[in-house]
Amino acid sequence: MKIPFASFLPMEKELAYDISSAFERVYTRSCYINGMEDKNFEAAFAKYCETNYCVGVGNGLDALMLILKALGVGKGDEVIVPSNTYIATALAVTYVGAVPIFVEPDIRTFNINPLLIEEKITNKTKAIIPVHLYGQPCEMEPIMKIAREHRLYVVEDCAQAHGARYKGKKIGSFGNAAGFSFYPGKNLGALGDAGAVVTNDKELADKIRALGNYGSDYKYHHIYKGNNSRLDELQAAFLMAKLPHLDRMNSERRKIADRYLNEIKNSQILLPYVIPEVEPVWHVFSICCKKREDLEKYLANYGIGTNKHYPIPIHLQKCYQDLNLAKNELPVAENISATQLSIPIYYGMKENEVSYVIDALNKY
Repeated sequence: MKIPFASFLPMEKELAYDISSAFERVYTRSCYINGMEDKNFEAAFAKYCETNYCVGVGNGLDALMLILKALGVGKGDEVIVPSNTYIATALAVTYVGAVPIFVEPDIRTFNINPLLIEEKITNKTKAIIPVHLYGQPCEMEPIMKIAREHRLYVVEDCAQAHGARYKGKKIGSFGNAAGFSFYPGKNLGALGDAGAVVTNDKELADKIRALGNYGSDYKYHHIYKGNNSRLDELQAAFLMAKLPHLDRMNSERRKIADRYLNEIKNSQILLPYVIPEVEPVWHVFSICCKKREDLEKYLANYGIGTNKHYPIPIHLQKCYQDLNLAKNELPVAENISATQLSIPIYYGMKENEVSYVIDALNKY
């Protein structure tokens, strides 16, 4: 049996008519930027995230960068980020001139450990970026408490967690603002690069919209030194076609994840821990194994696709050598990078395929 790490085919077949109709609608209307498709999706996605405002942008990295820029975070400031995340989180901080300060994750959940945040706060700290990694919500209650006590901004990185909940509340609705990515592989994915910011702060939303439109509040009137980062009409239309199906498709991912959590029984494999009162959306199902490369080859021989998220931690990437963080300074992130392996989980995955993966892992 051949099981890819991810497949879009079941979803693409199911939504083919809706996607084609979305394309025809945009093409016939001949409006490709800042039109009705964008406005309709922004309104729908804000409602979905239980927030008041949504601003479409070019991608998830831009979403985080524009939020930080709008909040006034810049040169001389520090922003707390998890040491275990995709590099875009740190790049957003770098792009506004600030310095990313890494905090180690909880090895059980892979997310930032709230107990370690305060020791990294200095008089230069301006914000915390909790990343809901792999679709697992962070522990937002203690994070928000720390932020209030130290008067820090909270910018949620929701790039992998569309629709996840923490204590009944949608992620993205806790902080000052949240950034989403709609990269094609996400639970809610466009057919190209796309992103969005959600917030309950109208002034902040207006500023982010202007910053993403060359710093312009209306045509040829520029109040900020902005960027070009907008959600185009075509991607907005595709996203609008997919959004009504997101919860149902996330539910299918949860069923697969529940089987993995309950049926994988192998002492060599560490399964993710789900904190109480959260509802993950399982963008990635992440396991850890000390013999990661061996397990990867073993599964490949079974025809099972895998991926690594992420094989080199940010502080050891060549582009961040200027932070002067040596190997072993962030041991939890380094341990995850050396042992983490993502196994197949996607909408349309069949029961017998899930069973095949479980059986292979239990025989390892």
